[in-house]
Amino acid sequence: MYAPVREGPRLNPALRLSRYLRPVNATNPFLRARKFLARFGSARRGATAVEFAFVALPFLTLLFAVLELGMVFLVSTTLQNAADAAGRKIRTGELQATGGNRASFKSAICADMAWLGSDCASNLTVDVRTFTNFDSMMTTDASGNRVMAGPTVTNGVVQEGQWAPGNAEDIVLVRAYYSWTLFTPLLNSGLANIGNNKRLISTTVTFRNEPWGT
Repeated sequence: MYAPVREGPRLNPALRLSRYLRPVNATNPFLRARKFLARFGSARRGATAVEFAFVALPFLTLLFAVLELGMVFLVSTTLQNAADAAGRKIRTGELQATGGNRASFKSAICADMAWLGSDCASNLTVDVRTFTNFDSMMTTDASGNRVMAGPTVTNGVVQEGQWAPGNAEDIVLVRAYYSWTLFTPLLNSGLANIGNNKRLISTTVTFRNEPWGT
């Protein structure tokens, strides 16, 4: 047995039609804005794009910061190895015997940093000095601390230092400086140390020349 289905009261067709024919003030800006906000709040299309827009900037900044720091460490390590190899030519007297100069010494360093391309020669500066003893390499600053004098920087450009590779059994100090241009804006204040959005990367090699003349 099935219970009979009771039908609810039916609306007058005229009353039902009147629901859709209610006058609307289409020129009311508040009403239109309210309808727009209601549609916007209930819309779900493009939600992924909006969410990505919120996280894209910090994500890309973090990504470029990691790449920037990696490049700085890579240049530092490569510069250290290249300066060690080029410095050995001074230590053994090979550079002096072949009439080597500052330009050939820089070319020897850049040869081991070939991945930097033509930028190496323009961004690399060297300072080669001789001393009577190792202690004379250091100077005393205003606070009384023993420090090694840094390079001369003018308007963000590192000036070339001395060039004195020395003779047999001389004590030699070799310093190489590379100016790396930063490409991540937010890291400029933290990494730049010579102005013009550049980071000065340096390495130092010190040794006593071998007695090649004996």
